[in-house]
Formats: sequence, C-alpha cells, structure tokens
Amino acid sequence: MTGSKALLSQPATVERSATGGASPEDPARIWVVIPCAGVGARAATAVPKQYQPIAGRPLVLHTLAAFDAVADVAGILVVVSQGDDFFGAQGDAVRWRVVACGGATRAQTVVNGLAELRARGAADHDWVLVHDAARCLVTPELIERLIGACRADAVGGLLAHPVADTLKHAVGDRVAGTTDRSAQWLAQTPQMFRIGTLLRALQQAGDRVTDESSAIEQLGLAPLLVPASARNFKVTFPEDFLLAQAVLLGRAHKPGKDLDYDYP
Repeated sequence: MTGSKALLSQPATVERSATGGASPEDPARIWVVIPCAGVGARAATAVPKQYQPIAGRPLVLHTLAAFDAVADVAGILVVVSQGDDFFGAQGDAVRWRVVACGGATRAQTVVNGLAELRARGAADHDWVLVHDAARCLVTPELIERLIGACRADAVGGLLAHPVADTLKHAVGDRVAGTTDRSAQWLAQTPQMFRIGTLLRALQQAGDRVTDESSAIEQLGLAPLLVPASARNFKVTFPEDFLLAQAVLLGRAHKPGKDLDYDYP
C-alpha cells in the first residue's frame, strides 16, 4: 500500500479511456479525501476539534488510522487550512499526504481536495471516499462495507443509519407535526463517488449542500444507502467527546467486538 500512496507525493499524468471509465488496463482506484479545515465552534474546544486529544491521541489520528488499515485505498489526502501546521509536528512517519488548500466552507474544501487529487494523478473515473475528520469512530470494516457495496454501482453511495427516534417537525419551538420515520435515514460518511462526477456535482451545487450525496442528488442521481452504525457519529458537541472516548477505549479492551452495525 505504501507504493500506491506514493502517487500522492507529486503530480502525474494518468491515461484515461476514451469514455472516461475504467478499463481492464486502467482500473479505477480508490482514494480518500479528509476535509480537515474546520474549527468546530460548537465543540467549544481550545483547539480545532479535529485536533482535540481523545483516548490518548488527537481525534483526527483515530480517523486516519481506520482508513490507513484498508488495503483497497490507494491514497489519503488530508485537506487543511493555510497556516495549519498540526501535521508538520507529527514527523515523517505518516503515510498520508497533507495539503493546505482548505476553503471557506466544507464544500469548497472538498472541491479543492478533489482538484488536488487530479493534479497528483487521480483519474476522473477513479473513486473517492470523502469522510469527515471529526467522525473518528469509523472502522475499517465499515469502510470496506461501503467499498464492497458501491464498487460495482453505477452511482456510488454513502454510509447511513435508519432513524430510530420519533421525528417532530417544528415551527419555532413548538411541535407542528410528526414525520413518518420509516423511510428516513441519517447520512454519515464516508461517501463514495467517482471523482469527475462528484467534482462536477459540487461545482454546480455550490455551498448550498452539506454533504456529497446532496450534490449528486441534484444531478438527478440516486446514491446507494449502505447500512452503517449508530456509533459512526460526528463529534460535534462537548458531550460527544466523552461518548467517543468511551467507545474507543472499549474497542481497545475488546478489539473486534464493535459489531452493532452488523445487519442481517
């Protein structure tokens, strides 16, 4: 895997088929983009929440460890803000690449990351998994589940979790109705799409979307929902750190036992 990740170290030219799709001579590879340019104001931490220590190390390093353990991943690109020197202090042992081209919004950060991937040798027909840096409880098994479900799909898809709670529609702070939850899912990441398609979708959608699937949907496409885990939540509020730490410490004591996402 180290050899394939070396492709991220410098720009390269990639041969593409006439249709832009994969061929036996030029199979689609799988890349990862981690937008890591936010500050996480709602987390109320002294540093950007992705760098807040949790279970013994900065949150984002837990995230990266999960992707680094997946053999199918050709390379990982972490997109940070200009002037962010967090990864420079981590030494030369890391196997991912960090680029300081983060944008003012998450969508722009992802667009910049996709453009950087292409400049470094990724093809439009290659797959990319976009994952929130602060979703540190993702596991290699969940990532592999998404890849296995989407690799042969015409559109791609996302990890998601069926809604279990009753959903209320509100006007102000008053209930205005109850929403049928039977067809409702909570979107998670990673979300997996072709690089060229996703870049076009995000450029057309602009900053109105908060995840990649929303942009793909605006192209008239229907992403695949891949059942995931309630534990794959995004660390957002102060209390989330305690819960995430409990899960991580629990995994350390019982490796391989975090299987609450194993649907029949």
